[in-house]
Amino acid sequence: MGSVYTALATTALVFFSPLLIPALFLGGLFYDFFSSELPPGIDQPFKLRLFHSLLITTMIWGKILEKLGICSDLSLLRVVLDGVPAWRDSKLLIKDLKVDEVPVRIYQPKWPPAGKRRGILYFHGGAGTFGSIRAFERICRYIAKKCNSVVVSVGYRLAPEHPYPGQYFDCLNATLYFMRNLEEYHVDPGLIIISGDSCGANFATVICQILLNRRDLPKVRAQVLLYPGLQGLDFHLPSYQQNASVPILFRKLVIYFCFRYLKKEGVALEDVLQSCHVPESMKRRYKKWVSADIIPDRFKVRGYTPQKPTSFKPEVHEAIKEILGATFSPLLAEDSIICQLPEACIVTCEFDVLRDDGLLYKKRLEDNGVQVTWYHSESGFHGILAFFGYGIFSFPAAQEIMDNIVNYINSL
Repeated sequence: MGSVYTALATTALVFFSPLLIPALFLGGLFYDFFSSELPPGIDQPFKLRLFHSLLITTMIWGKILEKLGICSDLSLLRVVLDGVPAWRDSKLLIKDLKVDEVPVRIYQPKWPPAGKRRGILYFHGGAGTFGSIRAFERICRYIAKKCNSVVVSVGYRLAPEHPYPGQYFDCLNATLYFMRNLEEYHVDPGLIIISGDSCGANFATVICQILLNRRDLPKVRAQVLLYPGLQGLDFHLPSYQQNASVPILFRKLVIYFCFRYLKKEGVALEDVLQSCHVPESMKRRYKKWVSADIIPDRFKVRGYTPQKPTSFKPEVHEAIKEILGATFSPLLAEDSIICQLPEACIVTCEFDVLRDDGLLYKKRLEDNGVQVTWYHSESGFHGILAFFGYGIFSFPAAQEIMDNIVNYINSL
């Protein structure tokens, strides 16, 4: 059915494109110019503005096609963000398979291993509603070659068609398959790394926490978390304020995609932004872990205003309580869990609304005796790795992030 929607969407685009696409792109560019903010220091702002305008245009087109009954807006967004297929790579053996109906792509260097290799699981970003193995193909290929590793990219099924929390089970099942078949892929059971970007980093965090109780499997060596989103408690942290209108992920889009992911479109977005979904008892309980007071002062220089008290709304809490659970918000896990986790590499970006989630998790891990290697991209923005490997369409900061990830993995 998805292919039918794609074909219909493509036909509609071809039919209407001579007039509407240029007009909508100009409208998207106009909207971006007046609605977004590109702070000094961000990586290649003009290029970012063009990409963001394309994203806005795609979302507008999606709504139009949905109103016409041709396809859902998410279907079009997935097509556009799926990326351009990569050329064949003579240095890698690439195999596709399914694990409990979940697509998995395995990348292995073709040259004979000198010894057993590292095994790296990668969960892609996309708010749980878009993104794919193909969209992150270049990242996985790069890591497989530069780290002489077996990389397993997991194409977990997307919401809302595959309801939350099914994505976590898909990632877990793929991880269990790989861990039980390490010998087939010549992987060292002491060198398993679980990684992901954005919501994929959230999945990686949760899988690491789940696996702590599995005595029948090898221990995870490390977790690599790239600009992770880890909590739904506080959307007024400094990074959410400073980067509220910075492409590609506005603060309101964080909540919007959370609603789409959880099928909660009827909830008032502003109520969640104002923390009306959080009981006072929960705010007090988790203030030691989720608070602007914990964020280092250097990250408040660009501006921060403490949030004014807001009234708790039980009906909002009941409607969206999933985002406060341990699965959606692994930052809220108890110390007894955090202290057992494997060492971590955390990447944060200065111009990212989710920056402070990564900073707070870094501190939680360190406070519990877990070793953390941290790389902060001073010019990076959320989703920057989605452009990695596209030549002139890529961003220098993305290459720097990838080089740091490779160096970290090779140090293990």
